[in-house]
Amino acid sequence: MSASDNHGSKGNQSAGLRSVFARHSEMQELRERLLSRRSFLLHGPAGVGKTLLISALLPEIPRVLYSPHNSTPQMLYRNLADGLLTAGYRQRFKSSSIAGKGARAIKGLVRDALCDSEYLVVLDHLAQPSQALAAAVRELKLSCSVSVIAVSRSDHMEDAGFVLRLFSDRKEKAALRNFDPDIATQFAAWCANKEGLQAGNISQFLERIVELSAGNPGAMVEMIRMAKSARYSHDGQIKVTPLYIDYRLATVAHT
Repeated sequence: MSASDNHGSKGNQSAGLRSVFARHSEMQELRERLLSRRSFLLHGPAGVGKTLLISALLPEIPRVLYSPHNSTPQMLYRNLADGLLTAGYRQRFKSSSIAGKGARAIKGLVRDALCDSEYLVVLDHLAQPSQALAAAVRELKLSCSVSVIAVSRSDHMEDAGFVLRLFSDRKEKAALRNFDPDIATQFAAWCANKEGLQAGNISQFLERIVELSAGNPGAMVEMIRMAKSARYSHDGQIKVTPLYIDYRLATVAHT
């Protein structure tokens, strides 16, 4: 978790744009949303780059509390408490640590600190959030009167679980999509070159993973990295089918 209190320079903004492949328009839109300091839901499939874009932009945004993982209300409040401590709330918390404090005490400390504050709260990695977690997010928005950016691993808005109800207005939703085929092809070639991947069937391999990934950048990066392993090589050729099967098995195991 982290807290940010300063705007970045124009140079930092340009560096942020260059660091994310082919996402200039998405970065600009996301920057404008963050600077407006209004609550919204950012959603998209796993691996599409939601955290990458958010992380690239947050150093430019003042007064931010970032919570990296939020599977339960308890984790949410503990992450925010850690962020507030980092931001200099030790005296207010009367402690340099929240270790040993119960969930109710931590929640109370966070609520007291955030009420009437100017913080922008970013809650990353909301995967099928439960009703209890959605209630905690709602409490931050309404009871603490802070703006909340919810980042959900959802192919479609309806996959955002109970949190979707908190962002009922169409303007409160932003989607990050997979690359279109042309951009995905360029991205795959760029990644393969960056990783130093070589094979007799490199063109066919890249064409295939663009298809298999449906243009998902995270999936392409992972399969290209896997292709460097000797287990997926025979006579200088990449064995695409066993590589893809292992990739899918690993993906299911981590879902």
